[in-house]
Amino acid sequence: MPVPLAPYPTPSAPYTPPSNAGAQSQLVCSGCRNLLLYPVGATSVCCAVCNAVTAVPPPGTEMAQLVCGGCHTLLMYIRGATSVQCSCCHTVNLALEANQVAHVNCGNCRMLLMYQYGARSVKCAVCNFVTSVGVPTSTTEQKFNN
Repeated sequence: MPVPLAPYPTPSAPYTPPSNAGAQSQLVCSGCRNLLLYPVGATSVCCAVCNAVTAVPPPGTEMAQLVCGGCHTLLMYIRGATSVQCSCCHTVNLALEANQVAHVNCGNCRMLLMYQYGARSVKCAVCNFVTSVGVPTSTTEQKFNN
């Protein structure tokens, strides 16, 4: 006598993940300053290194980042802020928009330096060399200033 087989369930519609499934964002840990990756939509992130819980900024908040001039720690801040205080060394860093800054390589160690437009020189935070960035507007001006 054959054994009756249970009917197979009807397969449901295939699972379609949301368009942002697997999407990640990043922020800096409020405890140890490590860069944390987290799934989009999370409200807070627990650091696996130091167990500090860092709040995620509200959706739509544009973030920017800079390197602290005092201790070289990566800092993240809300775009539009004019200054950012480092939580490690307490240095207050000037936060400039991309159109307010320029770049030059250090005249000694070749490190890429960022400086505010209009500055005549910039001091390298790595080797302390002062690189001149104020270029005369003409060769005549350069001759008279030598």
